[in-house]
Amino acid sequence: MYGANAYNTYKNNSVNFSSKEQMLLMLVEASVKFAKIGRQAILDKNISKSHENIVKCQNIFYELMVTLDVDAGGEWAKNLMRVYDFITRRLTDANIKKDAAIMDEILPVIEQIKDMWEEAYKVSKKSK
Repeated sequence: MYGANAYNTYKNNSVNFSSKEQMLLMLVEASVKFAKIGRQAILDKNISKSHENIVKCQNIFYELMVTLDVDAGGEWAKNLMRVYDFITRRLTDANIKKDAAIMDEILPVIEQIKDMWEEAYKVSKKSK
C-alpha cells in the first residue's frame, strides 16, 4: 500500500514540477511505451487494450501538433508537423485494421522522434 502511494506521489510531483522540456520528454517517452503496448496487444488479439494504447499514443501526437508553433519554427516545424501527421494517420490505420505490421513500420519513427527530443534537451541543457 505505501509503495503504491509513494509511487503515485512521485509521478504527480514529477509532472507538476517539470519544465516544459521535461514534460515534452515524458510525453514522447510515453508515446513509445503506448505504441509498444498497443502493438503487443494486437499480436495478443486483445482488441480493447490495443485500441486504448494506440489512442493514447495518438493523443500524445495530437497534443504535440497543437503545441507546435509552426510560424515561429519555420520550415523545420512544418516538416515536424508533417511527421506528426503521418504518425497519427498510420496509428489510425493500425488501430482500424489491428495490423501489427503497420505498428512495426511506425514504431521506429516514434522512437526517432523521442531520440530527437532527448538530444535536443541534452544540447539545450549544455548551452545553459
